[in-house]
Amino acid sequence: MVRVMASGVFDILHPGHLHFLEEARKLGDELVVVVATDNTARQRKHEPMTPQDMRLKMISSLRIVDRAVLGRDGDMFAVVEELKPDIIALGFDQSHSEDRIKAELEKRGLDAKIVRLPELEHDLSGSRKIMQKVIEWYLAEERLKKVEGR
Repeated sequence: MVRVMASGVFDILHPGHLHFLEEARKLGDELVVVVATDNTARQRKHEPMTPQDMRLKMISSLRIVDRAVLGRDGDMFAVVEELKPDIIALGFDQSHSEDRIKAELEKRGLDAKIVRLPELEHDLSGSRKIMQKVIEWYLAEERLKKVEGR
């Protein structure tokens, strides 16, 4: 049984996330997804819009996910030690250094292959792209209201 581990914040679930998880699932027999804690999301990306328990529930509900777990604050490799994946799938835009991950795995006596997955080419493939589209829509609506005198 080949266990694949994927991780992310998954704040606004979008097609890019689904593509990432579908590609990760193809790499093995079991897909375990680590959902970042609120603290980790704040440190690495931004203030999460949805709380960690809600994000964990959303990821857990996906058919392609065999198991979802909440990450650990502080030592991000603690959950890797617990799960002992055969493959760690990284998204195309995740800032994790593959060399740093390999070095840390070796230091901890873990043997996992690191696979960087391809990007989904779509205008709604990222949280920031979606937020930008919402902002643009909102601003256009506000301009229209002013023009129409609403």
